[in-house]
Amino acid sequence: MGRRDPLAEPAPLIRRVYAYAAYRLGHGPDAEDVTSETFERALRYRDSYDPARGEPAAWLIGIARRVIDDPRRRRELPVDAPEGVAEGPEEGSADRLDLQAAVALLSTGDRELVALRYGADLSARQIARVLGMKTNAVEVALHRVRTRLREALDAPAAEPDDGKRARAV
Repeated sequence: MGRRDPLAEPAPLIRRVYAYAAYRLGHGPDAEDVTSETFERALRYRDSYDPARGEPAAWLIGIARRVIDDPRRRRELPVDAPEGVAEGPEEGSADRLDLQAAVALLSTGDRELVALRYGADLSARQIARVLGMKTNAVEVALHRVRTRLREALDAPAAEPDDGKRARAV
Protein backbone atom coordinates (compact mmCIF):
# COMPACT_ATOMS: atom_id res chain seq x y z
CA MET A 1 0.00 0.00 0.00
CA GLY A 2 1.37 3.46 -0.96
CA ARG A 3 1.59 6.61 1.03
CA ARG A 4 -1.59 8.23 2.22
CA ASP A 5 -2.63 11.19 0.05
CA PRO A 6 -2.58 14.25 2.36
CA LEU A 7 -5.14 16.00 0.15
CA ALA A 8 -7.60 13.11 -0.12
CA GLU A 9 -10.28 15.06 1.80
CA PRO A 10 -9.58 18.70 0.92
CA ALA A 11 -12.77 20.46 2.10
CA PRO A 12 -12.07 20.44 5.87
CA LEU A 13 -8.40 21.20 5.22
CA ILE A 14 -9.27 24.22 3.08
CA ARG A 15 -11.49 25.56 5.89
CA ARG A 16 -8.71 25.11 8.45
CA VAL A 17 -6.04 26.76 6.30
CA TYR A 18 -8.37 29.65 5.49
CA ALA A 19 -9.28 30.09 9.17
CA TYR A 20 -5.60 30.17 10.09
CA ALA A 21 -4.83 32.72 7.36
CA ALA A 22 -7.84 34.81 8.40
CA TYR A 23 -6.59 34.90 11.99
CA ARG A 24 -3.25 36.18 10.71
CA LEU A 25 -4.44 38.51 7.94
CA GLY A 26 -8.13 39.18 8.38
CA HIS A 27 -11.00 37.66 6.42
CA GLY A 28 -11.14 38.32 2.72
CA PRO A 29 -8.98 38.26 -0.38
CA ASP A 30 -5.60 38.10 1.40
CA ALA A 31 -6.61 35.00 3.38
CA GLU A 32 -8.11 33.49 0.22
CA ASP A 33 -4.88 34.13 -1.71
CA VAL A 34 -2.79 32.51 1.02
CA THR A 35 -5.14 29.51 1.09
CA SER A 36 -4.91 29.13 -2.68
CA GLU A 37 -1.14 29.43 -2.73
CA THR A 38 -0.86 26.95 0.15
CA PHE A 39 -2.83 24.32 -1.75
CA GLU A 40 -0.96 25.08 -4.96
CA ARG A 41 2.33 24.37 -3.17
CA ALA A 42 0.82 21.32 -1.43
CA LEU A 43 -0.21 19.86 -4.78
CA ARG A 44 3.22 20.57 -6.22
CA TYR A 45 5.03 18.99 -3.26
CA ARG A 46 2.50 16.39 -2.11
CA ASP A 47 5.09 13.63 -2.61
CA SER A 48 7.19 15.23 0.14
CA TYR A 49 4.42 14.74 2.73
CA ASP A 50 5.55 12.32 5.43
CA PRO A 51 2.69 10.97 7.61
CA ALA A 52 5.23 10.02 10.29
CA ARG A 53 5.96 13.73 10.83
CA GLY A 54 2.35 14.79 11.40
CA GLU A 55 -1.15 15.02 10.09
CA PRO A 56 -2.07 16.71 6.80
CA ALA A 57 -3.56 19.74 8.59
CA ALA A 58 -0.30 20.48 10.41
CA TRP A 59 1.67 19.99 7.18
CA LEU A 60 -0.59 22.45 5.36
CA ILE A 61 -0.45 25.01 8.18
CA GLY A 62 3.34 24.82 7.99
CA ILE A 63 3.10 25.62 4.29
CA ALA A 64 0.64 28.46 4.99
CA ARG A 65 3.03 29.94 7.57
CA ARG A 66 5.79 29.99 4.96
CA VAL A 67 3.45 31.55 2.37
CA ILE A 68 2.49 34.32 4.80
CA ASP A 69 6.07 34.89 5.92
CA ASP A 70 7.49 34.85 2.39
CA PRO A 71 9.43 38.14 2.04
CA ARG A 72 7.94 38.74 -1.42
CA ARG A 73 4.42 38.57 0.05
CA ARG A 74 5.32 40.69 3.09
CA ARG A 75 5.51 43.72 0.81
CA GLU A 76 1.95 43.01 -0.37
CA LEU A 77 0.10 41.70 2.68
CA PRO A 78 -0.76 43.35 6.00
CA VAL A 79 0.77 40.43 7.96
CA ASP A 80 -0.55 40.06 11.51
CA ALA A 81 -2.83 43.05 11.07
CA PRO A 82 -6.39 41.70 10.81
CA GLU A 83 -8.76 44.03 9.01
CA GLY A 84 -11.85 43.29 11.07
CA VAL A 85 -14.95 41.24 10.91
CA ALA A 86 -17.16 41.19 7.88
CA GLU A 87 -19.41 44.20 7.53
CA GLY A 88 -23.07 43.93 8.36
CA PRO A 89 -25.15 43.40 11.45
CA GLU A 90 -24.24 40.06 12.97
CA GLU A 91 -24.99 38.71 16.38
CA GLY A 92 -21.88 38.84 18.53
CA SER A 93 -19.94 41.18 16.25
CA ALA A 94 -19.14 43.54 19.15
CA ASP A 95 -17.67 40.59 21.06
CA ARG A 96 -15.60 39.63 18.02
CA LEU A 97 -14.34 43.20 17.69
CA ASP A 98 -13.37 43.22 21.39
CA LEU A 99 -11.58 39.90 20.97
CA GLN A 100 -9.87 41.09 17.81
CA ALA A 101 -8.67 44.23 19.59
CA ALA A 102 -7.35 42.10 22.48
CA VAL A 103 -5.56 39.74 20.06
CA ALA A 104 -4.00 42.75 18.31
CA LEU A 105 -2.36 43.70 21.62
CA LEU A 106 -0.52 40.35 21.77
CA SER A 107 3.03 39.84 20.56
CA THR A 108 3.55 38.34 17.12
CA GLY A 109 4.43 34.97 18.67
CA ASP A 110 1.31 34.97 20.83
CA ARG A 111 -0.88 35.89 17.85
CA GLU A 112 0.70 32.98 15.96
CA LEU A 113 -0.24 30.61 18.80
CA VAL A 114 -3.82 31.91 18.79
CA ALA A 115 -4.01 31.51 15.01
CA LEU A 116 -2.67 27.97 15.13
CA ARG A 117 -4.89 26.89 18.03
CA TYR A 118 -8.16 28.63 17.19
CA GLY A 119 -7.80 29.52 13.52
CA ALA A 120 -6.31 26.26 12.30
CA ASP A 121 -7.84 24.25 15.16
CA LEU A 122 -4.57 22.45 15.83
CA SER A 123 -3.93 20.61 19.09
CA ALA A 124 -1.00 21.55 21.33
CA ARG A 125 0.85 18.49 20.03
CA GLN A 126 0.31 19.56 16.41
CA ILE A 127 1.35 23.14 17.18
CA ALA A 128 4.50 21.82 18.85
CA ARG A 129 5.40 19.97 15.65
CA VAL A 130 4.71 23.00 13.46
CA LEU A 131 6.75 25.35 15.66
CA GLY A 132 9.45 22.87 16.67
CA MET A 133 8.58 23.16 20.37
CA LYS A 134 7.78 20.69 23.13
CA THR A 135 4.07 20.02 23.67
CA ASN A 136 4.26 21.09 27.32
CA ALA A 137 5.84 24.41 26.32
CA VAL A 138 3.00 25.03 23.85
CA GLU A 139 0.38 24.20 26.50
CA VAL A 140 1.99 26.62 28.98
CA ALA A 141 2.29 29.34 26.33
CA LEU A 142 -1.36 28.89 25.31
CA HIS A 143 -2.45 29.11 28.95
CA ARG A 144 -0.52 32.36 29.36
CA VAL A 145 -1.95 33.78 26.14
CA ARG A 146 -5.51 32.94 27.23
CA THR A 147 -4.83 34.64 30.58
CA ARG A 148 -3.57 37.79 28.82
CA LEU A 149 -6.60 37.79 26.54
CA ARG A 150 -8.99 37.41 29.49
CA GLU A 151 -7.27 40.29 31.27
CA ALA A 152 -7.48 42.48 28.17
CA LEU A 153 -11.15 41.64 27.67
CA ASP A 154 -12.00 42.21 31.34
CA ALA A 155 -10.19 45.56 31.54
CA PRO A 156 -12.66 48.43 31.71
CA ALA A 157 -12.73 50.53 28.58
CA ALA A 158 -11.56 54.09 29.09
CA GLU A 159 -14.39 56.59 28.79
CA PRO A 160 -13.68 59.37 26.33
CA ASP A 161 -13.63 62.86 27.85
CA ASP A 162 -16.08 64.68 25.63
CA GLY A 163 -16.36 67.68 27.95
CA LYS A 164 -20.00 66.86 28.83
CA ARG A 165 -19.35 65.30 32.21
CA ALA A 166 -19.90 67.45 35.26
CA ARG A 167 -16.68 68.73 36.76
CA ALA A 168 -16.02 68.68 40.46
CA VAL A 169 -16.07 72.16 42.00
